[in-house]
Amino acid sequence: MKKFVSLPVTTVFALCALGLVGFVVYPHLKSSAGADPFDSEQVEMGRKVYATTCASCHGVNLEGQPNWRTRLATGGLPAPPHDESGHTWHHPDELLFRLTKLGPKAYNDPSIVSNMPAFGGQLSDEEIWAVLAYIKSRWPAETRDRQAEVNRRTSG
Repeated sequence: MKKFVSLPVTTVFALCALGLVGFVVYPHLKSSAGADPFDSEQVEMGRKVYATTCASCHGVNLEGQPNWRTRLATGGLPAPPHDESGHTWHHPDELLFRLTKLGPKAYNDPSIVSNMPAFGGQLSDEEIWAVLAYIKSRWPAETRDRQAEVNRRTSG
């Protein structure tokens, strides 16, 4: 004679198993994504990556290239500043991440002309998030707060 486990018991078991997996896995997923300007380890990694990968175009002090709002003969723009004088903080983290990883095709607009390369083949996701954390760590508190509001408005 076969014994059958009732559907409610099976459902409760499955939900508990999923909860346990979520409890164990979620903190690791969360810690590997996002730019936290208050995480000193992430910021330090970002500082190093920025210095070797980004500073040659965006400036050692995040100041960008001269005349960054004036189109070049190629149709693109010079590298913008990433300090509070630029427009980086106007964008949500997820877009900044995609732009860094995928380059301008992240906008999904073929009319956009940019000299920005895609760094997805050169930098890990962790390194890209770290660079963004470093950039954000250099902003004044008011600018960080304004960009955090941009993130809140676009995250849901």
